[in-house]
Amino acid sequence: MSKLIALVDGSTYSESVCDLAAWAAERIKAGVTAVHVMGHRQGVKQDLSGNIGLGARTQLLEELAELDAAKAKLAQKRGRAILEDAMTRIEHAGIGDVEVRLRSGDLVEAITELEGGADYVLIGKRGEAADYAKLHLGSNFERVARSSTKPIIVASRAFKPISKVMIAFDGKPASLKAVDHAMRDPIFAGLDFQVIMAGTESVEGRRRLDGALAMLRGAGHAAEGDILPGAPDEVIAREIEARGADLLVMGAYGHSRIRGLLLGSTTSELVRSCHVPVLLIR
Repeated sequence: MSKLIALVDGSTYSESVCDLAAWAAERIKAGVTAVHVMGHRQGVKQDLSGNIGLGARTQLLEELAELDAAKAKLAQKRGRAILEDAMTRIEHAGIGDVEVRLRSGDLVEAITELEGGADYVLIGKRGEAADYAKLHLGSNFERVARSSTKPIIVASRAFKPISKVMIAFDGKPASLKAVDHAMRDPIFAGLDFQVIMAGTESVEGRRRLDGALAMLRGAGHAAEGDILPGAPDEVIAREIEARGADLLVMGAYGHSRIRGLLLGSTTSELVRSCHVPVLLIR
């Protein structure tokens, strides 16, 4: 059976992740695994050498160890509460097959372990510090986007039902793969498409755009497209608002040793600035 991995951390975006997971699960008849990962516990870093006597140092270390243990128990309780809320929200949206996983350690390692049989990984574009970092992407999103081998759905702050999909298209292999995925995946059944190419009009560009539209129409989708002047991040963000798109689909950056170190500038800018979910296709 199909499966979705929904990463939740208790932030504002977690509710949107759950709503988006429920929407996707209903469309592809999938189960949802809600995952919360607690980071590694930090060890004692204070310099306790100084002039503190041996007995005082021993007592302080014992108190710090007790505090560390108490924090770990609190983190587990919080994690279980976050997962319980996530399960309840997804089930209330009509999804019966929901499970939860609480992990401790590195987020990327946890995703690598769990994503094997998944169709999608869902994550909020920002985490717990969302209200303080509106101009930045979350570090967890960037790490997952760099390392995951699955298509990633990046949740915006608030979810709304999806009926119109925009594909950011440049005719290159990554965007062609995004079109191919869109025409085949049942998650897009019955949805309308707008395919937008940013840049200067050319015979070759028009040929590639027409080819993408033909692929979508051949799969039974309503699809229109345009080539519009301007920088891709500016054009796509503007057209999403103007055309009322509910989801942006785009090819993700490559996995070369250099490019794998950071998100491509257009990719990161669109994820950052768009107010709709973004689906990144490998």
